[in-house]
Amino acid sequence: MNALKGSRPARIFAGIALISASALVISGCASTPASEKPTDGGKKPAADLTLKLGSLLPETGSLAFLGAPMEAGVQLAVDRVNEAKAGVTITLSTGDEGDTDTKAYETSITKLQSEGITAMIGAASSSVTKLILDGNVGAGILTVSPSNTSPDFSGLNPLYFRTAPSDLLQGETLGNQISEDGNKTLGIIYQNDGYGTGLAEAIEKTFGESGGKVVAKSSYNVGDGQFNAQVAEVAAAKPDAVAVVSYDQFATIAPLLKNAGVNTGKLYLVDGNLKDWKDQIPVDLTGSKGTRAGADLPKTFIDDLNKVWEAKGNKPIDAVTYSAEAYDAVTLIALAALEAKSVEGKDMAAKMRSVSGGADKGTKCKTFAECAKLINDGKKIDYDGLSGEITFDENNDPKGAAIGVYEFETGNVLKRIS
Repeated sequence: MNALKGSRPARIFAGIALISASALVISGCASTPASEKPTDGGKKPAADLTLKLGSLLPETGSLAFLGAPMEAGVQLAVDRVNEAKAGVTITLSTGDEGDTDTKAYETSITKLQSEGITAMIGAASSSVTKLILDGNVGAGILTVSPSNTSPDFSGLNPLYFRTAPSDLLQGETLGNQISEDGNKTLGIIYQNDGYGTGLAEAIEKTFGESGGKVVAKSSYNVGDGQFNAQVAEVAAAKPDAVAVVSYDQFATIAPLLKNAGVNTGKLYLVDGNLKDWKDQIPVDLTGSKGTRAGADLPKTFIDDLNKVWEAKGNKPIDAVTYSAEAYDAVTLIALAALEAKSVEGKDMAAKMRSVSGGADKGTKCKTFAECAKLINDGKKIDYDGLSGEITFDENNDPKGAAIGVYEFETGNVLKRIS
């Protein structure tokens, strides 16, 4: 998707951006507390299906801190689907994605495919998805990622969908925020892969169109553990602010920036490293900001995520990034199976646009039980989820998506500001 042309306004209303096939528009996002108990799933289920669903999400590696919220989102949605008793029962198999350095995904994907899954949530990393997608397609597996944001993924394959927006949108939002905050010069440290390069380019483009100038831009490779050269290059340019496009490498980069004299209250983070860092790093981030996709989530949903996660013996979740996108991905797959009356990957894929409201003018609904009842009553639906409207376009991308802007308060804790 390369439709971001022309001049850009320096301000995005309320920090929420929406993208359609030809223009960016402002829109609200519907959200319904996930704790709402399922109602009648339809007196006459359209089918009696058992869906073998897999999840390939990071339990280890550089994205591990994002794994827990996504895994909890998947499990919560599975529970809601099964509780509805509306014609689809899900059996869930899980696998550790790891990252491109540890390569845990190689063993996990083999296991999941051998178990006969026909749909999969994941991978979280765009780089990992590129490595496993051909195998999934060959096996007829519908693959839906809650967090792939590489611009290269638009229209990638008929069996591939994503519930997260392209980095072009996040990059524009962050670039505008940096300019809006009065910064005239910017340094960028970024990861040299599809995720980091695409996002860094989008930030630079938008910041430049807003009148700013990127005075230093330095990359590192996946698996690197030393970032002194990149920090020295950026610090030497004395930028007003620094954007860091990374995963958990930020924990090492931030103290180096502080030692190099960079104001750590003027850092700008992205979805891959934005979380409540608290005392995990010896740096005060108060005043720094960041962006990530997703609507402002209701407390009931966050409470339910933790109930599901802690019930498995885990510690409470300290980040909710892409949890709603994972929840919505499972719900859409289940609804597509019910609409198709099939759990074959190609059959479900053929109905994903329809149940999202992207192909048919259906009745809007907000929970699996509510939507399933409509399907069972012979009606077309338009599912609006917790992460947004989730209307798939012809490229299997969500037409509209919210991008939130967050600011670090005292104690390195985030607060959503728009």
